[in-house]
Amino acid sequence: MSGDDAGGFQLSLFQSWQLRQGGEALHVPLRQQRLITALALKGPRSRSYLVGLLWPAHSEPKALDSLRVSVHLIARQVPGLLANGGAVLSLNDTVEVDLHRLHQEILQPGLGCGDGHAAAFLSDLRRADLLPGWYEDWVMAEQAEFRRARLHALVGLAGELFGRAEYRLALEASEAALDLEPLYEQAVRVVVEVEQLQGNRVAALRAFENYKARLMAEMGLVPSEALQKMVAEG
Repeated sequence: MSGDDAGGFQLSLFQSWQLRQGGEALHVPLRQQRLITALALKGPRSRSYLVGLLWPAHSEPKALDSLRVSVHLIARQVPGLLANGGAVLSLNDTVEVDLHRLHQEILQPGLGCGDGHAAAFLSDLRRADLLPGWYEDWVMAEQAEFRRARLHALVGLAGELFGRAEYRLALEASEAALDLEPLYEQAVRVVVEVEQLQGNRVAALRAFENYKARLMAEMGLVPSEALQKMVAEG
């Protein structure tokens, strides 16, 4: 049973922060958002860990007081969201988090590609911008880690789709990967291969030349011999 059906909570960390219950958006002040987000990203954590993460510049007594206030406000405003184990805090097991769902798909090879689900999986990956506008160090570390996971998932998906001759989606997945990391040669390779197979030699060459110029400008490097050979023979 989904959280929607059960009147449970759905937490979205992609695009913009949003908490819903039974499909209805809830207003949650930023102070409480930070604690909820920390538990969503880090999992169950001790109070001592959370005060160091969320209030590193405060003295321990002041930070613990800030945590107590946040926990109290969340319990009052959105009862049932937190599981308070005393020394350890966590989100309730029934809270659905979009990050967790997509991360599970990423970690299970082929899960997103089976039975015609590749397009939906690709769409989810493209839209999975984690907490844009949040610039705290602990959030930015999670953003960077998940960005790498998205990149590898997109490149892997592009390879699977190319192998199944689903060239349009393979191209879209590769281009999405390049939006995240323009210097990722494996994604450039798929773009070049797809364009060549479809007879678009000009587009293939343009993709290669753009990559080559940027690689030299930013890294002082040249494309691999394998990629250069592919373009020359295409």
